[in-house]
Amino acid sequence: MNSIFLNTDIKFLKTVGDKRAELLKKHLNIFNFGDLLTHYPFRYIDRSKFYKISEINDDSAYIQLKGKIISVKHLGEKRGKRLVAQFSDGTGILELIWFQGIKWIQDKLVGDIEFIVFGKPTEYNGKFNMAHPEVMPLHEANLNVTSGFQAVYNSSDALRPIGLDSNGIRRMMFILMQYETFKLEETLPLDVMQAMKLMPKELAMRQIHFPERLDLMQQAQFRLKFEELFYLQMKLLKNKQLRLQSTPGIIFQKVGELFNTFYKLYLPFALTNAQKRVIKEIRLDFAKGKQMNRLVQGDVGSGKTIVALMCMLLAVDNGYQAALMAPTEILAQQHFESISALLAPMDIQVNLLTGSTKKSKRKQLDVELREGRLNILIGTHALIEDVVQFKNLGFVVIDEQHRFGVAQRAKLRDKGLVPPHILVMTATPIPRTLAMTLYGDLDTSVIDELPPGRKPIKTLHMYESQRLRVIGFMKEEIEKGRQIYVVYPLIEESEKLAVNNLMEGYDILLHHFPMPTFQISIVHGQMTAEKKDFEMQRFVKGITQIMIATTVIEVGVNIPNASVMVIESANRFGLSQLHQLRGRVGRGAEQSFCILLTDHKLGKEARTRMETMVETNDGFKISEVDLQLRGPGDIEGTQQSGLLDLHIADIAKDQAILHQARSCVIALLESDPDLSQPEHAIISSELVVRQNGRTIWSKIA
Repeated sequence: MNSIFLNTDIKFLKTVGDKRAELLKKHLNIFNFGDLLTHYPFRYIDRSKFYKISEINDDSAYIQLKGKIISVKHLGEKRGKRLVAQFSDGTGILELIWFQGIKWIQDKLVGDIEFIVFGKPTEYNGKFNMAHPEVMPLHEANLNVTSGFQAVYNSSDALRPIGLDSNGIRRMMFILMQYETFKLEETLPLDVMQAMKLMPKELAMRQIHFPERLDLMQQAQFRLKFEELFYLQMKLLKNKQLRLQSTPGIIFQKVGELFNTFYKLYLPFALTNAQKRVIKEIRLDFAKGKQMNRLVQGDVGSGKTIVALMCMLLAVDNGYQAALMAPTEILAQQHFESISALLAPMDIQVNLLTGSTKKSKRKQLDVELREGRLNILIGTHALIEDVVQFKNLGFVVIDEQHRFGVAQRAKLRDKGLVPPHILVMTATPIPRTLAMTLYGDLDTSVIDELPPGRKPIKTLHMYESQRLRVIGFMKEEIEKGRQIYVVYPLIEESEKLAVNNLMEGYDILLHHFPMPTFQISIVHGQMTAEKKDFEMQRFVKGITQIMIATTVIEVGVNIPNASVMVIESANRFGLSQLHQLRGRVGRGAEQSFCILLTDHKLGKEARTRMETMVETNDGFKISEVDLQLRGPGDIEGTQQSGLLDLHIADIAKDQAILHQARSCVIALLESDPDLSQPEHAIISSELVVRQNGRTIWSKIA
């Protein structure tokens, strides 16, 4: 690939210049020719047909017309100012209207020449008009932009007024590909190209931007998506390979007295087959002599903590210490209380370290930790502080791991003389394809069964007009001795969103549940930790019957007596969040309920979310729907990962290609693990290019 050419500053492309270049860099991250080339179309429009103005009707979508501008005038003032042109093709007159970029447009509408007009007609006062159409002189139509399948590109409000709308970007792309120095070398090895029947790189680039036929466009899409996912998986699997080769692991040779005693005498319920399978997978990792990095996914209430605890006992049985890090003090406290209670009959030292731990206790903890008398330490980010020193840390559990940064996890890993085994857990089910992309360098286990005896939570979608029925049901549950969560999406009034807010909701509930007959707690993110803890403890102890909260209670509250979750303005929450909130109830033996309250007026996507919640309690099914609806970039924890900075592939839509790419990478690394064969040198070079997530064109040989 011509690296000097592709690394050329975008300002040097004909028609761009300094001003446009700065805006392209700011709004589209297009810094050089190479960045422009990978600014792929997001859809295509069939421009193969010209319509007549007389053919326009209510059903007309985007259409292309050919004719002359017969008049141009300015109407309105200030914000209402607009440019209006009368356009005729001999069969009728169509009004063209622009509200932005008026000066730039009016300079184009000159001369007694024919224009090609493209846009979506709309009817107003019995006449059709077209707002912000693309307009191009007919004599410029040789740019291959008015026939066949036309690429449509993302732009921005700042770029459109200076001619860099989709059409302008397409012109830039055309100019780029006309340079004699535009030559693209291959970036995939020949054996992969042949096995996957891929078209050459340069042909794919030309066909993706200026497709000659539908089948060639589809081949180009497959080629470029496959390559992107191939290198993403190669990067992940090479990292895993490197870790296994270079990082020795502690061997836990025995299943000792502590593990067996707990399993036989103190395990509170029989393990599910899924829990047994995951413990077996972890035990096999412990025996390999390689550092374990395993992700355990399990829905809310599936028993991940018991699995983690039994694996911590294996570490202690073998003379090592274990640590569990949670993202919040509430969750760390919950883990400490539940694990301490389970281990109470046994001679195992467990303690808690958070930001709230008093200095005197911290000093004692530090001594016990360094001397090895403390077996299991549970805590928050406080565990990774430099002053916290273990004698022989052998096993680390990280709960809700997506809430920790890579650097934070690495600091905990470095606490051991030999890197400890790492188990990361999440109660946010991740679709398989997304897990393969985000955590492709980890081994993955899934706990896909709930403990026996758990009653599925009944989920109901109810409307604002049914609020009094909901209030009545809440009173019935409180009379049975149950407790209730009411969750709001906002704390205070929002001008943008017409949703019930927490403080307004508190006043309404006080009317229906007056004191002193009823007691209500409030918990939200703007409260101090002390106030939150005080209100939370009142609810835990049963002093209050209703807790009004924001999503601060999404993770970390386990109150078996809470049987009802009411989610106000439920359409304002994502599916994953709704599922997490629902998981706060159903922790006891009684039947629990989740009530989704919304207005009658719902968009298509919001209605799909409500229907999905009512139909299933399966977090993995919900996560798949969530991925399809929102895409991977909005799923919690993935947006900041950097791994999903994909130019053309879509994890939600291209699952089949992802599986093909991963299988191809696995097979290739099995046959040539070091990429030492001459034909695979191209892969090593390309990995260097892609190492920072963004193409560094200057590093391409």
